[in-house]
Amino acid sequence: MQEWWRSAVIYQVYPRSFQDSDGDGVGDLKGITSRLDHIAALGADCIWLSPIFASPQADMGYDVSDYMAIDPLFGDLDDFDMLIRSAHDRGLKVIVDQVLSHTSAKHDWFKQSRASRDNDKADWYVWADPLPDGSPPTNWHSHFGGPAWEFDPQRGQYYLHHFLTSQPDLNFHNPDVVDAILETCKFWLDRGLDGFRLDTVNYYFHDKELRSNPPAQTRPQVMATDLYGMQHNLYNKTRPENLGFLERLRALTEKYDDIMMVGEVGEMGHRSIEIMGEYTAGNDRLHMAYSFAMLGPDFSAEHFQNCIQGFQRGAPDGHPYWSFSNHDVPRQVTRWAEHAVSEDAMARLACAMLMSFEGTIGIYQGEELGQTETELTFEELTDPPAIRFWPAVKGRDGCRTPMVWEKDAPNAGFSTGKPWLPVKAPQAAKAVDQQGEGSILAYYKHVIALRKSHPALTRGKTVFLPLPEPVLGFTRTADEETMTCVFNLSPDPQVIKIKGTASVVLSNAATLGADRLTLDGNGFAYLLHGTGFAVLKG
Repeated sequence: MQEWWRSAVIYQVYPRSFQDSDGDGVGDLKGITSRLDHIAALGADCIWLSPIFASPQADMGYDVSDYMAIDPLFGDLDDFDMLIRSAHDRGLKVIVDQVLSHTSAKHDWFKQSRASRDNDKADWYVWADPLPDGSPPTNWHSHFGGPAWEFDPQRGQYYLHHFLTSQPDLNFHNPDVVDAILETCKFWLDRGLDGFRLDTVNYYFHDKELRSNPPAQTRPQVMATDLYGMQHNLYNKTRPENLGFLERLRALTEKYDDIMMVGEVGEMGHRSIEIMGEYTAGNDRLHMAYSFAMLGPDFSAEHFQNCIQGFQRGAPDGHPYWSFSNHDVPRQVTRWAEHAVSEDAMARLACAMLMSFEGTIGIYQGEELGQTETELTFEELTDPPAIRFWPAVKGRDGCRTPMVWEKDAPNAGFSTGKPWLPVKAPQAAKAVDQQGEGSILAYYKHVIALRKSHPALTRGKTVFLPLPEPVLGFTRTADEETMTCVFNLSPDPQVIKIKGTASVVLSNAATLGADRLTLDGNGFAYLLHGTGFAVLKG
């Protein structure tokens, strides 16, 4: 089996914001197809499409009303088939976001389920009676604020929702639900899809006994909206039954040629790395998993080392997927700005770090341009939690604004109509047509090609070097090739003592001397080992 995904660079497309082909201000499948050459030229191997299925769009497609239909906002099945063919013609694989833990309240399944307690789908969602005082069955919180339970007067019961009240959770303890979900996945595999990105992959099952969560031990409340983090979310997600479902889903994919599944682990901190390991262990669960461990504000050598080593320990036979940004978090150049000499320096440092990591690599659209977070006013927001909790929460719209293609074209070439989120001048300034020689886009192309040309970078095992903060350093070795990668995660110069000979494969703001490597602020280097080369200390 080829297992193309093991060394792949996966490019995430947010369909609403990539390219609009019909002037309605929203990106679509035809628009994506028209821009495939950009992705292929970057050197990516695969496209991950955020949700494109039928949906009322209360949570931008993460509330599915029909798993086997394309939302008219994005096109139709013919447009989907054309996208698949066009991508394959360019050597690109395509995976699609599968949101399986919950549906829209407008899904026919839920309409029938809520109608009565004794119909064929009555037990397809998580229903529970109120407590004697009328309060919710457990203390579980929703990610988007308030309890994770909504009272439904039609049934006189509460239903579970981890996100919006219009996103009820499916009851995976019901085998009919599991069978129906697997059938929807088969539908897309039969149409030539190359795999799935599984949203909230550790949320499928809940505790059947409906036990309340204990308080968190190490994460105090930091703002009024952080109630979810005040609990040790033990009973509402990451239940042991999840593994059995993943094994059934993997068995389905094994009936097709070289399919890949990558799961999103909805968890922070060290526990997220443990779950990644558990969900990818062996060869009968997920092919890969990623968490939010590298998608937060933490930016230290210790943090990145702990993430990678934690996965190595937890799943020695597993395979990780690492990314620094996606549609749910502020863009990396902005998120880590306090550690940067400049936006340009941080963009190059982040690119070089990510492409040096062991595993599969993910890029979110616009990161290859060095894109920054968009500052939005309240009136411009579309993201439900931001609208609810503004200004304490700015939400996710700032990273979801449209892709910029031509600086001086209307809406930077994204749409001829009014875009669903605005294109602002700081973002338009980074348009593709402004990215010439020496640009961030050119740099991404160069580093991706470099990664693919060195077995140490695509397949090499990682061994960390005992370097002090703020320097991250490790070696990677494969096919008798050893590469040392060293990164200065601060704006202050750092000096690393070395011995022996090495050749510089990639560097920025770095000087290799006879016995030392000098890294200016945010400087870094890939060093190919020569005679007796070793890093001594900082």
